[in-house]
Amino acid sequence: MSLFNTVNIQTPESVELEFTLAGIGSRALALFVDYLVLTLASMLLSALSLLIQSQLASLATLLGGGTDTIELWLSAIAFLALSALYMGYFVGFESVWQGQTPGKRWTKIRVIRDNGKPEGVLQATLRSLLRPVDDILFLGFFCIIFGKQEKRLGDWLAGTLVVQNERPVGSETLQVSNAAKAIADELSATANFGNLLPDDFAVIREYLQRRPLLAKPAKETLSLKLARDLKQILDLENLPQEMTADTFIEAVYWAYQQDGGR
Repeated sequence: MSLFNTVNIQTPESVELEFTLAGIGSRALALFVDYLVLTLASMLLSALSLLIQSQLASLATLLGGGTDTIELWLSAIAFLALSALYMGYFVGFESVWQGQTPGKRWTKIRVIRDNGKPEGVLQATLRSLLRPVDDILFLGFFCIIFGKQEKRLGDWLAGTLVVQNERPVGSETLQVSNAAKAIADELSATANFGNLLPDDFAVIREYLQRRPLLAKPAKETLSLKLARDLKQILDLENLPQEMTADTFIEAVYWAYQQDGGR
Protein backbone atom coordinates (compact mmCIF):
# COMPACT_ATOMS: atom_id res chain seq x y z
CA MET A 1 0.00 0.00 0.00
CA SER A 2 1.11 3.57 -0.65
CA LEU A 3 -0.77 6.73 0.24
CA PHE A 4 1.86 9.42 -0.32
CA ASN A 5 4.11 9.83 -3.36
CA THR A 6 7.73 9.91 -2.26
CA VAL A 7 11.09 10.39 -3.93
CA ASN A 8 14.47 9.07 -2.77
CA ILE A 9 17.58 11.19 -3.28
CA GLN A 10 21.13 9.85 -3.00
CA THR A 11 23.51 12.48 -1.59
CA PRO A 12 27.24 12.65 -2.50
CA GLU A 13 27.91 11.23 0.98
CA SER A 14 25.95 8.08 -0.02
CA VAL A 15 23.11 8.99 2.33
CA GLU A 16 19.64 8.28 0.98
CA LEU A 17 17.02 10.91 1.77
CA GLU A 18 13.29 10.35 1.35
CA PHE A 19 10.95 13.24 0.66
CA THR A 20 7.16 13.26 0.36
CA LEU A 21 6.02 15.13 -2.75
CA ALA A 22 3.65 18.02 -2.13
CA GLY A 23 0.87 16.88 -4.46
CA ILE A 24 -1.44 18.90 -6.69
CA GLY A 25 -3.84 19.82 -3.87
CA SER A 26 -1.26 21.49 -1.63
CA ARG A 27 0.41 23.20 -4.57
CA ALA A 28 -2.88 24.55 -5.93
CA LEU A 29 -3.86 25.89 -2.51
CA ALA A 30 -0.43 27.50 -2.07
CA LEU A 31 -0.70 29.13 -5.50
CA PHE A 32 -4.19 30.45 -4.69
CA VAL A 33 -2.86 32.09 -1.51
CA ASP A 34 0.13 33.55 -3.38
CA TYR A 35 -2.03 34.95 -6.16
CA LEU A 36 -4.37 36.43 -3.57
CA VAL A 37 -1.43 38.24 -1.94
CA LEU A 38 -0.15 39.27 -5.38
CA THR A 39 -3.55 40.64 -6.37
CA LEU A 40 -3.74 42.78 -3.24
CA ALA A 41 -0.20 44.05 -3.77
CA SER A 42 -0.95 44.79 -7.45
CA MET A 43 -4.07 46.75 -6.50
CA LEU A 44 -2.08 48.87 -4.05
CA LEU A 45 0.64 49.46 -6.65
CA SER A 46 -1.94 50.39 -9.30
CA ALA A 47 -3.67 52.80 -6.93
CA LEU A 48 -0.34 54.42 -6.10
CA SER A 49 0.49 54.67 -9.81
CA LEU A 50 -2.83 56.34 -10.61
CA LEU A 51 -2.35 58.79 -7.75
CA ILE A 52 1.12 59.74 -8.96
CA GLN A 53 -0.11 59.99 -12.55
CA SER A 54 -2.95 62.28 -11.50
CA GLN A 55 -0.66 64.55 -9.50
CA LEU A 56 1.91 64.82 -12.29
CA ALA A 57 -0.79 65.48 -14.86
CA SER A 58 -2.18 68.28 -12.72
CA LEU A 59 1.31 69.72 -12.32
CA ALA A 60 1.95 69.57 -16.07
CA THR A 61 -1.36 71.35 -16.74
CA LEU A 62 -0.46 74.12 -14.32
CA LEU A 63 2.90 74.55 -16.05
CA GLY A 64 1.18 74.72 -19.41
CA GLY A 65 2.60 71.46 -20.79
CA GLY A 66 0.90 68.45 -22.36
CA THR A 67 0.02 65.37 -20.36
CA ASP A 68 -0.04 62.72 -23.10
CA THR A 69 3.68 61.97 -22.97
CA ILE A 70 3.72 61.89 -19.17
CA GLU A 71 0.76 59.50 -19.05
CA LEU A 72 2.39 57.22 -21.63
CA TRP A 73 5.65 57.03 -19.67
CA LEU A 74 3.87 56.50 -16.38
CA SER A 75 1.76 53.71 -17.87
CA ALA A 76 4.90 52.01 -19.18
CA ILE A 77 6.60 52.35 -15.79
CA ALA A 78 3.52 50.97 -14.02
CA PHE A 79 3.45 47.97 -16.36
CA LEU A 80 7.14 47.25 -15.72
CA ALA A 81 6.59 47.62 -11.98
CA LEU A 82 3.70 45.13 -12.03
CA SER A 83 5.78 42.67 -14.09
CA ALA A 84 8.68 43.05 -11.67
CA LEU A 85 6.30 42.47 -8.75
CA TYR A 86 4.99 39.26 -10.32
CA MET A 87 8.48 37.92 -11.05
CA GLY A 88 10.11 39.26 -7.91
CA TYR A 89 7.44 37.91 -5.58
CA PHE A 90 8.24 34.25 -6.27
CA VAL A 91 11.98 34.69 -6.82
CA GLY A 92 12.42 36.88 -3.78
CA PHE A 93 10.42 34.84 -1.30
CA GLU A 94 11.70 31.43 -2.48
CA SER A 95 15.31 32.66 -2.35
CA VAL A 96 15.05 34.21 1.11
CA TRP A 97 12.67 31.69 2.69
CA GLN A 98 14.49 28.58 1.47
CA GLY A 99 12.05 27.56 -1.23
CA GLN A 100 8.88 28.95 0.33
CA THR A 101 6.44 31.72 -0.52
CA PRO A 102 3.68 32.87 1.86
CA GLY A 103 1.37 30.33 0.20
CA LYS A 104 3.88 27.50 0.44
CA ARG A 105 4.66 28.37 4.04
CA TRP A 106 0.96 28.32 4.91
CA THR A 107 0.45 24.92 3.25
CA LYS A 108 3.77 23.63 4.69
CA ILE A 109 5.49 22.75 1.42
CA ARG A 110 8.78 23.94 -0.07
CA VAL A 111 10.93 23.80 -3.20
CA ILE A 112 14.22 21.90 -3.15
CA ARG A 113 16.75 21.01 -5.84
CA ASP A 114 16.83 17.54 -7.38
CA ASN A 115 19.86 16.69 -5.25
CA GLY A 116 18.06 17.58 -2.02
CA LYS A 117 19.84 20.90 -1.50
CA PRO A 118 17.93 24.13 -0.85
CA GLU A 119 16.64 26.11 -3.80
CA GLY A 120 18.82 29.03 -4.86
CA VAL A 121 18.22 32.30 -6.73
CA LEU A 122 19.00 30.66 -10.10
CA GLN A 123 16.48 27.87 -9.58
CA ALA A 124 13.82 30.28 -8.32
CA THR A 125 14.35 32.51 -11.37
CA LEU A 126 14.15 29.64 -13.84
CA ARG A 127 10.95 28.36 -12.21
CA SER A 128 9.39 31.83 -12.45
CA LEU A 129 10.27 32.23 -16.14
CA LEU A 130 7.95 29.37 -17.10
CA ARG A 131 5.26 30.07 -14.52
CA PRO A 132 3.01 32.01 -16.96
CA VAL A 133 3.08 29.07 -19.38
CA ASP A 134 2.43 26.56 -16.60
CA ASP A 135 -0.42 28.58 -15.09
CA ILE A 136 -2.19 30.14 -18.06
CA LEU A 137 -2.09 27.14 -20.39
CA PHE A 138 -2.58 24.62 -17.53
CA LEU A 139 0.42 22.64 -18.77
CA GLY A 140 1.84 22.61 -15.26
CA PHE A 141 -1.34 21.07 -13.89
CA PHE A 142 -1.22 18.14 -16.30
CA CYS A 143 2.53 17.65 -15.80
CA ILE A 144 2.04 17.43 -12.03
CA ILE A 145 -0.96 15.10 -12.31
CA PHE A 146 0.62 12.64 -14.74
CA GLY A 147 4.31 12.98 -13.86
CA LYS A 148 5.91 10.51 -11.48
CA GLN A 149 7.87 13.28 -9.74
CA GLU A 150 4.96 15.75 -9.94
CA LYS A 151 7.01 18.41 -11.74
CA ARG A 152 5.66 21.29 -13.77
CA LEU A 153 7.65 22.70 -16.71
CA GLY A 154 9.39 25.23 -14.47
CA ASP A 155 10.58 22.43 -12.19
CA TRP A 156 12.05 20.50 -15.12
CA LEU A 157 13.88 23.60 -16.32
CA ALA A 158 15.21 24.50 -12.87
CA GLY A 159 15.87 20.96 -11.68
CA THR A 160 13.64 21.27 -8.62
CA LEU A 161 11.03 19.34 -6.65
CA VAL A 162 8.17 20.55 -4.46
CA VAL A 163 7.98 18.53 -1.27
CA GLN A 164 6.19 18.58 2.05
CA ASN A 165 7.96 19.93 5.09
CA GLU A 166 9.15 17.24 7.43
CA ARG A 167 7.06 17.65 10.56
CA PRO A 168 8.18 16.03 13.79
CA VAL A 169 5.62 13.82 15.45
CA GLY A 170 5.27 14.55 19.13
CA SER A 171 5.26 10.94 20.27
CA GLU A 172 5.65 7.48 18.85
CA THR A 173 2.48 6.56 20.75
CA LEU A 174 -0.48 7.70 18.69
CA GLN A 175 -3.84 8.66 20.14
CA VAL A 176 -6.38 5.87 19.65
CA SER A 177 -10.02 6.33 20.64
CA ASN A 178 -11.68 4.05 23.18
CA ALA A 179 -14.16 2.94 20.52
CA ALA A 180 -11.28 1.80 18.31
CA LYS A 181 -9.70 -0.10 21.19
CA ALA A 182 -12.95 -1.97 21.81
CA ILE A 183 -13.29 -2.84 18.14
CA ALA A 184 -9.65 -3.96 18.06
CA ASP A 185 -10.48 -6.84 20.41
CA GLU A 186 -13.15 -8.07 18.01
CA LEU A 187 -10.86 -7.67 15.01
CA SER A 188 -8.15 -9.73 16.68
CA ALA A 189 -10.54 -12.70 16.69
CA THR A 190 -11.92 -12.31 13.16
CA ALA A 191 -9.23 -10.65 11.00
CA ASN A 192 -6.24 -12.41 9.45
CA PHE A 193 -3.46 -10.19 10.78
CA GLY A 194 -0.88 -12.61 9.39
CA ASN A 195 -1.48 -10.97 6.00
CA LEU A 196 -0.59 -7.52 7.33
CA LEU A 197 3.07 -6.91 6.45
CA PRO A 198 5.36 -4.54 8.36
CA ASP A 199 5.32 -2.20 5.35
CA ASP A 200 1.53 -2.13 5.49
CA PHE A 201 1.64 -1.28 9.19
CA ALA A 202 4.13 1.52 8.41
CA VAL A 203 1.59 3.00 6.00
CA ILE A 204 -1.07 2.91 8.74
CA ARG A 205 1.25 4.61 11.21
CA GLU A 206 2.26 7.24 8.65
CA TYR A 207 -1.36 8.06 7.90
CA LEU A 208 -2.26 8.38 11.59
CA GLN A 209 0.76 10.61 12.17
CA ARG A 210 -0.03 12.89 9.24
CA ARG A 211 -3.78 12.85 9.76
CA PRO A 212 -3.99 16.07 11.82
CA LEU A 213 -2.09 17.92 9.09
CA LEU A 214 -4.32 16.88 6.20
CA ALA A 215 -7.12 18.97 4.77
CA LYS A 216 -10.55 17.48 5.41
CA PRO A 217 -11.24 16.35 1.78
CA ALA A 218 -7.80 14.74 1.49
CA LYS A 219 -8.18 13.09 4.88
CA GLU A 220 -11.57 11.61 3.96
CA THR A 221 -10.29 10.30 0.62
CA LEU A 222 -7.14 8.75 2.08
CA SER A 223 -8.87 7.19 5.08
CA LEU A 224 -11.52 5.56 2.88
CA LYS A 225 -8.90 4.20 0.47
CA LEU A 226 -6.73 2.87 3.29
CA ALA A 227 -9.72 1.30 5.08
CA ARG A 228 -10.78 -0.52 1.92
CA ASP A 229 -7.24 -1.81 1.34
CA LEU A 230 -6.98 -3.01 4.93
CA LYS A 231 -10.32 -4.78 4.78
CA GLN A 232 -9.10 -6.72 1.75
CA ILE A 233 -5.70 -7.51 3.26
CA LEU A 234 -7.25 -8.78 6.49
CA ASP A 235 -9.75 -11.00 4.65
CA LEU A 236 -12.70 -9.25 6.25
CA GLU A 237 -15.95 -9.72 4.37
CA ASN A 238 -17.93 -7.83 6.99
CA LEU A 239 -16.89 -5.53 9.82
CA PRO A 240 -17.89 -6.38 13.41
CA GLN A 241 -20.01 -3.23 13.57
CA GLU A 242 -20.59 0.03 11.76
CA MET A 243 -17.77 2.53 12.16
CA THR A 244 -15.97 5.36 10.38
CA ALA A 245 -12.95 4.67 8.22
CA ASP A 246 -10.72 6.45 10.74
CA THR A 247 -12.00 4.34 13.62
CA PHE A 248 -11.40 1.16 11.63
CA ILE A 249 -7.82 2.22 10.82
CA GLU A 250 -7.18 3.04 14.49
CA ALA A 251 -8.60 -0.34 15.50
CA VAL A 252 -6.33 -2.18 13.07
CA TYR A 253 -3.35 -0.18 14.32
CA TRP A 254 -4.19 -0.93 17.95
CA ALA A 255 -4.87 -4.64 17.39
CA TYR A 256 -1.60 -5.10 15.49
CA GLN A 257 0.33 -3.20 18.17
CA GLN A 258 -1.17 -5.21 21.03
CA ASP A 259 -0.50 -8.46 19.26
CA GLY A 260 3.13 -7.60 18.63
CA GLY A 261 2.76 -7.83 14.87
CA ARG A 262 2.14 -11.57 15.19
